[in-house]
Amino acid sequence: MVLMSKPSTPLKQNAIITVIIPARNEQHALAKMLPEIPQWCDHVVVADNGSTDDTVNVAQANGAIVTSAPVAGYGRACLAGIAVAKELGSDIIVFLDGDRSDYPDQMQRLVEPILSGQNDMVIGSRMQGNRAPGALTPQQYFGNSLACSLIKLFWGFRYTDLGPFRAILVDALNILEMRSPTFGWTVEMQIKALQHGLSVSEAPVDYRNRIGISKISGTVRGVILAGYYILSTIFSAALQDISLAKRPLFSRPAALPGRDEKLAAIHQNSA
Repeated sequence: MVLMSKPSTPLKQNAIITVIIPARNEQHALAKMLPEIPQWCDHVVVADNGSTDDTVNVAQANGAIVTSAPVAGYGRACLAGIAVAKELGSDIIVFLDGDRSDYPDQMQRLVEPILSGQNDMVIGSRMQGNRAPGALTPQQYFGNSLACSLIKLFWGFRYTDLGPFRAILVDALNILEMRSPTFGWTVEMQIKALQHGLSVSEAPVDYRNRIGISKISGTVRGVILAGYYILSTIFSAALQDISLAKRPLFSRPAALPGRDEKLAAIHQNSA
């Protein structure tokens, strides 16, 4: 089994943390959510996914960097945000939805295990946290449970959630070569993390009712499409694992320079 070599480019003097927020017509949610982003985050990138409201202006007014992904698709927006984050020299990326359903002040739960070298990726699990009544629909509970059960069946790891709130080391993200342009994005990342031997964990996060109507669970079409893309991503990856040799494993780099200072800043901000 071939091991991936350590990254050829040195890490920056201080660990740079960038938050990526895919957003499509989320002006009201962003106005409330962006000020809640922890001060220890170095950059916030809003990936505008073809908004027709004031999303871009609201994001810029709140200090976010805005990049455009005009063709609709959650994965496309994430990829556009990643491109900017890499240009900024980011060491860790945090993904956060633009509907304010997650709690940005719980971000440290995802980032600390990566900064300390315990994990390469941390998923925020809504199933392990507190959920507001109605924040998750019955079809979301069912689909989430089914997908996680299939991942356990094929890869032996028990996720409890496919939630969008997550953090990952950029060097680890690079080896995953993410491609899904739409709703299969989150499950693709979680499967590929297992295929490449990343150190993965989950952390409990709370979940509240989103602002506005969900593009997925808020419509019948969205539910059907999301289910199709998620299941097709799982079965396609499982078939490839059967027919192909194992993928190269991720080799974790040395401790992030400046991690102690960043952890101190997180603790101070959370006090």
